[in-house]
Amino acid sequence: MRLVGVIVLGIIVLIVLVSSLYVVREYEQVIITQFGRPIGKPIDTPGLKVKVPLIQKANRFEKRFLEWDGDPNQLPTKDKRFVWVDMYARWRITDPLLFFQRLRDERGAQTRLDDILDGETRNSIANHNLLEVIRNTNREAEQSELETRDETGLELIGIGRDKIRMEVLANAQPRTADLGIEILDVQFKRINYVEEVRQKVYERMIAERRRIADRFRSEGEGEASRIRGEKERELKLIQSEAYREAREIRGDSDADATRIYAAAYDRSQETRSFYEFLQTMEVYKNTLDSETSLILSTDGDFYKYIKASQPR
Repeated sequence: MRLVGVIVLGIIVLIVLVSSLYVVREYEQVIITQFGRPIGKPIDTPGLKVKVPLIQKANRFEKRFLEWDGDPNQLPTKDKRFVWVDMYARWRITDPLLFFQRLRDERGAQTRLDDILDGETRNSIANHNLLEVIRNTNREAEQSELETRDETGLELIGIGRDKIRMEVLANAQPRTADLGIEILDVQFKRINYVEEVRQKVYERMIAERRRIADRFRSEGEGEASRIRGEKERELKLIQSEAYREAREIRGDSDADATRIYAAAYDRSQETRSFYEFLQTMEVYKNTLDSETSLILSTDGDFYKYIKASQPR
């Protein structure tokens, strides 16, 4: 029985000892509460700490950056266009005592941030037109964009998406000052058109592409007509040059033939007589045979050459 008592006493001492010691890690800050009420200052230095066992409790809070991930919301813009807006933020606990008193834990902080950030996002989106929400800056349009838009530049905006984000952050930060937290950054995760607006955007894009295609086809047809005209002109020019060269060659040939004929006629009488004689003999050969009878005139060439061939 005495041994059992010693064991029980040892267990009680161990429980008391364990419940009186706690460890604060580098990424934690601790609030000590006694019967649910915070006592003392926040403990943010890491190491082994001591508290009153059983009646005091160590409440741990993050020192690191925390994430807030909002739900996508359908919001109206100033020009009555609806868009889906999905945002996220980074925040941290700056005053754990005030945080514990106002929000108790991270779940309460997330709920409060939902109200603050969703409300400020809705207000900022409602104060700006759709182009300002989806555009960021008045950047110079690229050549490809100028060709597709057939304009000299993109439509100018007074404020862009990044400035709207900064506006949401600036309006939300003062509202968290009395909660012991600080919103560090707010970002747009996604901005998209609602189905009705998206369908109109698609129709506008299709009409724009068709207009561009018609313009390109028109330019192509004009260029094709110009090329065909150039082809016809060059073809006629080539044909004209060929005809001129053919006429020149034919004229040169006729001139050469005439010159040759004239040279042949200008030969000596003896040469011409021999040529006439050969021609006459050729005629004899083609027209006379053994059964042919000729009646020759004394003035004809046939008789002259036959008579000239007889011995004197």
